[in-house]
Amino acid sequence: MEVPFNDLKRQYIALDNSIDGALHRVASSGWYVMGPEHDSFEREFAQYCGCKHAVAVANGTDALEIGLRCLDCGPGDEVITVANAGGYATTAIVQVGAMPVFVDVDMVSLTMSPESLARALSEKTRVVVVTHLFGQMADMAGIRSALRGRPVFLIEDCAQAHGAIMDGHRAGTLGDIGTFSFYPTKNLGALGDGGAMVTDDDELAERLRSLRQYGWAQRYDAQTPGGRNSRMDEMQAAILRVKLPLLDQWNEIRRGIVSKYMKACQGTPLRVVHAASPAYVGHLCVALHSERDQFRERLKNRGIGTAVHYPRLDHTQTALKDRPWRSVELDTSKTVVTRILSLPCFPELTQEEIAYVCESLKVCA
Repeated sequence: MEVPFNDLKRQYIALDNSIDGALHRVASSGWYVMGPEHDSFEREFAQYCGCKHAVAVANGTDALEIGLRCLDCGPGDEVITVANAGGYATTAIVQVGAMPVFVDVDMVSLTMSPESLARALSEKTRVVVVTHLFGQMADMAGIRSALRGRPVFLIEDCAQAHGAIMDGHRAGTLGDIGTFSFYPTKNLGALGDGGAMVTDDDELAERLRSLRQYGWAQRYDAQTPGGRNSRMDEMQAAILRVKLPLLDQWNEIRRGIVSKYMKACQGTPLRVVHAASPAYVGHLCVALHSERDQFRERLKNRGIGTAVHYPRLDHTQTALKDRPWRSVELDTSKTVVTRILSLPCFPELTQEEIAYVCESLKVCA
């Protein structure tokens, strides 16, 4: 049996009529950028997240960069983040001219360690970008406690955590700004790129809307410095509106898949990292194996696709070699990067495919 790591065609086929209807509705409307679909999606996504404002943009990295600019983050500022999350936050930090500061993750969740964060704080710290990685929300209570009494803003990077809930709050609503990506592989994915920022702060929302479109206060009246062109098109908004009502159902299916894998690998050297909970939405089923590459090869020989998220820590990337950065000890991050792998986990997997992966985990681990 062949089990792909992911297969985006399956979701399109399952939603064929609804998506085609949405695309036809947009194409026949004659309005293709920031029209009624866009405005409706912003309202519906804000309501889903449980916050006052959602501001749609062209992609998730733009959402991070615009969020940082909105908080007046720039040269001379430090932004604390983790080094194991694919480099997206780091890219945004560098783009605004700030210096990235890397802190460690804890071994249980693989998300930002509040203790490591506390050691990294300085007088130059302007923003902390906490990534809810692999679909698992970070320890927000611990992080907010570490920041208590400090004039530091908090951005939640929710690109992999659409719909996750912690202490009764959705991902994105526990900081000053929450950012999202709707890249096609995300739990809520478009048929292209897309992103959004959410906030309860009216003033921040106004600045975010201005910054995404040239700094305009109104059409052709640019008043906010640092503005750019980052707009979600009507096609992507219409598609996301079709998918949003299904998100919680899909997340529950993902959790179920992860639970089956976790049970299958009990008693083996393989450890599935995240257990099913409301704070985890199964964007990726991440596991650790001390002989990661050999284990992946054995699964490949049985026709099972895997991936590595992520094979390099941010500060080891060539693009950063001539740029300033600092870090505290990254012992856990350095250990995990050599052991981590991702298993097939998407809602359209068949029961037969899931059972085959479970069997293979026992045989290959």
